[in-house]
Amino acid sequence: MKHITFYFDVISPYAYLAFERLPAALEGLNYKVTYQPVLFAGLLKHHGQLGPAEIEPKREWTYRQVQWLAHDMGIDMQLPATHPFNPLALLRLAVASNPKGLPNRYVTEKLFHHVWQGGLDAEDLQRLQALMDLLKPALNPNGPEVKELLKAHTKAAISKGVFGVPTLEVDGKLFFGLDAFPMLVAYLKQDAWFAGSVWNDVLKIPVGTARQ
Repeated sequence: MKHITFYFDVISPYAYLAFERLPAALEGLNYKVTYQPVLFAGLLKHHGQLGPAEIEPKREWTYRQVQWLAHDMGIDMQLPATHPFNPLALLRLAVASNPKGLPNRYVTEKLFHHVWQGGLDAEDLQRLQALMDLLKPALNPNGPEVKELLKAHTKAAISKGVFGVPTLEVDGKLFFGLDAFPMLVAYLKQDAWFAGSVWNDVLKIPVGTARQ
């Protein structure tokens, strides 16, 4: 059985689509998934990147594309009332659901649906309280232990090379994005391509020029 770590932030529509799509994509394969919440903004800051919603033309395209993808895949999805929003309350609730800070699929699903179904305000205090009442977290979402666990999750992801969400890790290999699913499936099916040198050969390519 292969172990997959699914790095996510509920702020990402691509992470939501990947979450919904994962069972069908991996149907028939023997695997186990750990869902690890991370702060996408922390990844962006570490790598010196802007998020898709911080570049206006890319923001417009992202919203159009994810709604098309949802339509094409038959996934229920509506954009939240505002986006981007501050996901910290939801991420801390995810962490608080389990003593190790790793939510199960049920909890992760409820968090994603809170954001990406219904077209409502993801930060609405009454909705957040209702979600907390439903999930009955094991830890205090606003306590220092949970805050440190979320930071630790994010730092651990960065140390492994994670730069965005969704990212799926298997055997130390990172598969980034919804469009990496075919590649992930091929690896899980032991495609001979992965036994070659291409995966590591990319590390040998020198940088020809760097933007100042």
